[in-house]
Amino acid sequence: MLGEKLQEWQKSIESGGKGLFVFFVWTFIGTVVGLVVGTVGIVFHMTLDWAAKFRTAHPVVIYVLPIAGLLIILLYHLLHMEKDKGTNFILSAVRSNEAITLRTTPLIFISTVITHLFGGSAGREGAALQIGGSIASAMGREAKMNEKDERIITMCGMSAGFSALFGTPVAAVIFSMEVITVGVMHYSALVPCIVSSLVASGLAGKFGIAPTAFTLMDVPEMQLRTAWLVGILGALCAAVSVLFCLTMETVGFCYKRYFKNPYLRVFAGGCIVVILTVILGTKDYNGAGMDVITRAIGGEVKPEAFLLKIIMTALTLGAGFKGGEIVPTLFVGSTFGCFMGTVLGLPPSFSAGLGMAALFCGVSNCPMASLVLCLELFGMNGIGYFALICAVSYMLSGYYGLYTEQKIMYSKIQPKFINRNVH
Repeated sequence: MLGEKLQEWQKSIESGGKGLFVFFVWTFIGTVVGLVVGTVGIVFHMTLDWAAKFRTAHPVVIYVLPIAGLLIILLYHLLHMEKDKGTNFILSAVRSNEAITLRTTPLIFISTVITHLFGGSAGREGAALQIGGSIASAMGREAKMNEKDERIITMCGMSAGFSALFGTPVAAVIFSMEVITVGVMHYSALVPCIVSSLVASGLAGKFGIAPTAFTLMDVPEMQLRTAWLVGILGALCAAVSVLFCLTMETVGFCYKRYFKNPYLRVFAGGCIVVILTVILGTKDYNGAGMDVITRAIGGEVKPEAFLLKIIMTALTLGAGFKGGEIVPTLFVGSTFGCFMGTVLGLPPSFSAGLGMAALFCGVSNCPMASLVLCLELFGMNGIGYFALICAVSYMLSGYYGLYTEQKIMYSKIQPKFINRNVH
């Protein structure tokens, strides 16, 4: 079997032999994972695009959101996945090598599409991580890989899923390797992860799915005064990232406390989202919100937009609807950055980009992935400022995070081993 042969070659590499064979085997595995997960990711991307267009053309569908939520809970019940923990389970599974059932793929695929179709406030990249991780994990089990190799192939799937959907292949790799255990990266996964990510991204490009990218306007030259202002913005973004994490946690706790029945919980949550949408008189906070991010990059923003997106996302995901947290994070970051950067005297488009970087870093605790994401989204212009704001946000956001199964191995303020979960 492939898994057994791979183990033999890996043992031989210890004595200096057959290292090239291991390289070729993992390159082949990464390619296969990239093709399989990339294909599913492309279908997922196209389906979500259709759902967003349909919702925009038929805004009345939002009134069906509470009933759609009941369907999601029923699907998870029928497939015995009531205790599914979403992206948290993928992180835990990679670290402890728990088996990830392939049922995760159709469930999160269909449930995320339902959430987006009927106006729930959620992202998609978290769902892509689950889809990619579950498919690749199943492939590893079929190949009879050992537990260490299963972890690597699961990270390959996560990278491919993220890359196919968002079009940032290098950030997808670094994020998949960094998010699980901050401070310890399994570099043995680097080759297969980058291969799977590039294959998935390239495949998506062949189907006309353009990578996500933005052009920032008025990026200033490196100056001490501007650097101080960027540092201040980073500290404020760190506070907002903590607020985001606490809101998600608190709303989820309140839902479970006051609505113990999951069907009642998701129905109530859907009703609340519908009522708030009607009160606000805008659909800006339904779906992922990429159009609002684009407007923020262009310098157009409502001061309260970041706070409303936090609330709507927490109300949606906390109730039991499915999706991801990454695009809502970028929404919050871009709108808060644009608004607060203007207050500080920074160019609005530039500060919107800074806010996206800082919020993503603050809620994910992944500074390296955040910096690479900036390079792929915005290019090299202003990279010193992006490095600064990611560093500030990472340090000042404390040990909060969107993924409670994430472990931080080393202290953020001193060279000390801590090995603690985020909260």
